[in-house]
Amino acid sequence: MNEKYWWTYVHCRGYYPEWILKKFERLGYKIDITEEDKQILKEGIVNWLTFSYYMSYAIQADPENNPHYYYNEKYYVKNPYLKASDWGWQIDPVGLRWGLNWFYDRFELPMCIVENGFGAYDKVEEDGSINDDYRIDYLRSHIKAMIAAVEEDGVDLIGYQMWSPIDIVSASTGEMDKRYGFIYVDKNNKGEGTLNRKPKKSFYWYKRVIKTNGENLSREIEIG
Repeated sequence: MNEKYWWTYVHCRGYYPEWILKKFERLGYKIDITEEDKQILKEGIVNWLTFSYYMSYAIQADPENNPHYYYNEKYYVKNPYLKASDWGWQIDPVGLRWGLNWFYDRFELPMCIVENGFGAYDKVEEDGSINDDYRIDYLRSHIKAMIAAVEEDGVDLIGYQMWSPIDIVSASTGEMDKRYGFIYVDKNNKGEGTLNRKPKKSFYWYKRVIKTNGENLSREIEIG
């Protein structure tokens, strides 16, 4: 985790940690930084921390080929104990709780999750309904993980935004058919469709979650 988020130390603590300077040294990087620069970094730290979370990754233990465990996708492996989306994104709400604790233990700043959601193929039934229970299950488990992080672990989590309220083109794959929203948009990968919009089952479920401030996370929901 340190390897991936070294810049967070700079923003939150106001200086380059020694281990990243050692890495720069190994790679032959020379950092031209003055005492004035260091003072600017120290004075410009952030007041709170935001991040996106969709999934967790596992990395293979291979000390001979990866002695410093550099963050590199070639070392990724699938976690056989987790389910995944149709695009292979592994579903890990425990990873969210772990990540919240990891950030808070190191930086002790209020946090906000700015993106969290589930991309899926959504089917419109003959009666027009869109029963995306898989999205409800994903969000429900991740909200429970956030509640545990706050109430049991003492994490200072001040906000949460689900991605995305409405179906849009997926930034990761450029697809319209990879849907994240609570609201279905009638448009496919070929550009065909009317752009008409319709609430999915998850829309009504999340509406209740907001209304009850997360107190009611039951999977059962009345549509309409």
